Amino acid sequence: MKMVLSSASVTVNFFLLISCFIMSYGTESDILCLKKVKATLKDPNNYLQSWNFNNRTEGFICKFTGVECWHPDESRVLNLKLSNMGLKGEFPRGIKNCSSLTGLDLSLNSLSKSIPNDISSLVQYVVSLDLSSNDFTGEIPVSLSNCSYLNSLKLDQNQLTGQIPPQFASLTRIKTFSVSNNLLSGQVPNFREGIVTKDDYANNSALCGAPLVACSGSSKTNTAVIAGAAAGGVTLAALGVGVGMLFYLRSLSRRKKEEDPEENKWARILKGTKKIKVSMFEKSISKMSLSDLMKATNNFSKSNVIGTGRSGTVYRAVLVDGTSLMVKRLLESQHSEQEFTAEMATLGTVRHRNLVPLLGFCLAKKERFLVYKNMPNGTLHNQLHPETGECTMEWSTRLKIAIGAAKGFAWLHHNCNPRIIHRNISSKCILLDANFEPKISDFGLARLMNPIDTHLSTFVNGEFGDLGYVAPEYTTTLVATPKGDVYSFGTVLLELVTGERPTHISKAPETFKGNLVEWIMQQSVNASLKDTIDESLIGKGVDHELFQFLKVACNCVTSTAKERPTMFEVYQFLREIGSKYNFATEDEIMVLTENGDAGKLEELIVAREA
Repeated sequence: MKMVLSSASVTVNFFLLISCFIMSYGTESDILCLKKVKATLKDPNNYLQSWNFNNRTEGFICKFTGVECWHPDESRVLNLKLSNMGLKGEFPRGIKNCSSLTGLDLSLNSLSKSIPNDISSLVQYVVSLDLSSNDFTGEIPVSLSNCSYLNSLKLDQNQLTGQIPPQFASLTRIKTFSVSNNLLSGQVPNFREGIVTKDDYANNSALCGAPLVACSGSSKTNTAVIAGAAAGGVTLAALGVGVGMLFYLRSLSRRKKEEDPEENKWARILKGTKKIKVSMFEKSISKMSLSDLMKATNNFSKSNVIGTGRSGTVYRAVLVDGTSLMVKRLLESQHSEQEFTAEMATLGTVRHRNLVPLLGFCLAKKERFLVYKNMPNGTLHNQLHPETGECTMEWSTRLKIAIGAAKGFAWLHHNCNPRIIHRNISSKCILLDANFEPKISDFGLARLMNPIDTHLSTFVNGEFGDLGYVAPEYTTTLVATPKGDVYSFGTVLLELVTGERPTHISKAPETFKGNLVEWIMQQSVNASLKDTIDESLIGKGVDHELFQFLKVACNCVTSTAKERPTMFEVYQFLREIGSKYNFATEDEIMVLTENGDAGKLEELIVAREA
């Protein structure tokens, strides 16, 4: 069952929406977290007496002793500092419910028993973890090496035994590491030089390896040397072959470029198929053939390339009558012509003011072409990050683009039939018409990809979404969901308000190796979120709008999928921020009841078996 509301009749108080969203998506989980922590720990000195859960006003937990929140009026725990309180008991597993936690300090207490083996699932996104000066026993969990955001790990002054997991060397962000005064033995991890000193390993049973004394075992060493020499000979031989192959491939590539300077040899092979007609969805567009497309793109010359993405290459096309179009050559697909035509028949019916209109398609031998309406202002990515100069886009234009794009994605998630998960949202898939009205491209194309392109290895390498946009849960679940799209769109919102690229942060120090979301998280920890906003937008009477916009973006990129808003809620939040600009159109907005919950829509990323 669906309920139809006109945009004029939807009047939502923005602050009420934000409050309800935080309570339903963030606060309840964080309150449960603190309740479980308090129940687990013995507090002989009554330091946790201030943790009174009867007060339900917004931000009440932020006043608790040792609790720091992301924002004073947002009940989402940022850091938990319970040092030197005389606390007793085991490591509090309930900490898992503080899903936005970046810092945990339980040092100088009397906590005992072992550190949970699955600790990485309890504090997955923690940046600083201090368990020093307690009575923890047992081995250090290997799973801590999965906490890839760790900058500081302190485990000194405990009774830990066994070897320090060598996997810790993979913690590339580590700047502080201390395990002194334990009962540890064996070889230490091979950290980057200068990260760990001898003092960080002091007073343990029998640790060895740099920066300590070399590990003993000469016979093993000699054996290793002999084996290494043998392996080295094989390696050198393989290296010689490899270098030879490298030069061969380079010369082959150079020869191919000389033979095919326009890189369109594949197009010339289509000469005998020029009479193939282009199937059109728009009656207003005159009939055309593949020959017309080839002339319009100068035989798909590289000089006509507008952009290249995971789904294919887009060419600028100008017909004889002056009509400007965009033609996308899809990457090779293993779908049959019948399957491809069926998919096109579906996508051809998908129409919304914030989607790039698909005008037609064409099949020629193994080639697949899609014909779109031209977007004069190119991609949002190119507007925000021009090759030369700085972005001059005003705030009102950026807000207009955000609202329109959110509306388009919300329509795909909630009202389109069939509903569509985009799976590849970035600032490159949002095109801009002559009036800077946003139009979403590439919707529905993920289903047309070659199954080999949907393998896990290509996903990990950024092939299931551009780097910096992929939701963290995708690497483990391999399931595309609407909340994954929300995360990606949240990154686009961060681009709009900060002016930064998703993977290269100009304001960050050179030592920072993270992406835009990680940088925002770091700035939040340092209470410097305001410093992330694009300086060209500040001081022009819209600072309050900028902060509220940034707040919505941060809610979209929270690490836990279930705590993110739906795309419809994102649209409502943004529309309320821009209410004074009269961006909203009078077309109808569809609101789904529980029977049409887009949040339950899921799609497997890995290819189906034949």
